[in-house]
Formats: sequence, structure tokens, C-alpha cells
Amino acid sequence: MSEKWGWFKRAWRRISALPALTLLIIGGVGGIIFWGGFNTAMEMTNTMEFCISCHEMENNPYKEYKETVHFKNTSGVQVKCSDCHVPDPWVHKVVRKIKASRELWYKFTGKIDTPEKYNQHRWELANRVWESMKETDSRECRNCHSFEGMDLSEQDRSARKKHSRAIDEGKTCIDCHKGIAHDEPDEPEEPEDDSA
Repeated sequence: MSEKWGWFKRAWRRISALPALTLLIIGGVGGIIFWGGFNTAMEMTNTMEFCISCHEMENNPYKEYKETVHFKNTSGVQVKCSDCHVPDPWVHKVVRKIKASRELWYKFTGKIDTPEKYNQHRWELANRVWESMKETDSRECRNCHSFEGMDLSEQDRSARKKHSRAIDEGKTCIDCHKGIAHDEPDEPEEPEDDSA
């Protein structure tokens, strides 16, 4: 133990003997390397390939998503998983990545490793996403869609009426568009009370 402590003391003496400018340069270069690596890792985890790299995501939500207008449409614009599920502002992105560790836990514990288990927890998972989107006024939807950018006169009568009402009532996208990129799960039935 004293050998390790001695090594640390000698290293500290060498570092403290360096001029402040040298320490500042070493710290700056180290910070840039750390930041670059961290940011690169964050961006790698935002790719479609990363999102569907586990069979739980590929066999369940990705399969549904491939059948939606967000995957294939006349304009050729394709939305990635991260476009809807990861916020752009950096601080919010880090918070979301930390929250995503729950999904990793589900993978490692096998909570959603079969379609049956996934469907069993689907209502809970969907509601967590919907609540988050509601709290942020559907921020990720609004990266592409906005009431200001909509030409209501070009929409069909039903959409025009609903969007006008949503604007007037201060609604957000997720209030009406819950099943837009994935199948909307059925709300579980309440167990019957047999005590009566």
C-alpha cells in the first residue's frame, strides 16, 4: 500500500512542478478528447442501427414503425427513432439517455424479451412516452411539425377542424396522435371486483 501511495506522491510532485500553462494545456486537450469521445458515443446511440440492434426493438416497435408514414411516404422524409424519442437540446438529451438505462435494464432482465412479454408491458411503456411528450408540449414532434407551418386550407375538412380546435384549446400533438408511429396499445381492463 505504501508503494502505491509513494508513486502517487511522486506523480503529484511532478505535476505540481509543471508550469500552470502546461497544466492548462494538458487539461484542455484532455477535456477536448473526453468531450469528443462522449459526444461521439451520444450520437452513435442515436442511430437507427443502434436502436434496433436488440431483437426486442427490432421485432416489436420497429416492425410496426416500418408500416407508418414516418418510415415511408411520398416526400421521402424518414424519421429515425431518436427524432421522436431523444430531444435535441443537449441537457434534455443527456437526461433522456440516463432514463434510457431503464430500457437496458428491461433487456438484461428479460422483461420484454418476447413479443408476449413486450405486449404485456406495452401500455406501461407507451404511457411513459406519452407522459413525457405531454410534459414537453410534444417538443420532438414540433421539430418537424408546427401549427404555424400548417396550411389548414390544404387539409381535409376533418383535419382542418381538429387542428383548429387543438390550436384554440392549447392541445399538443400527442393528445390526438398516440398511434402515429406505433400501434396504439389497448388499455388494460380493470379486474372485476368479486367482493360484492
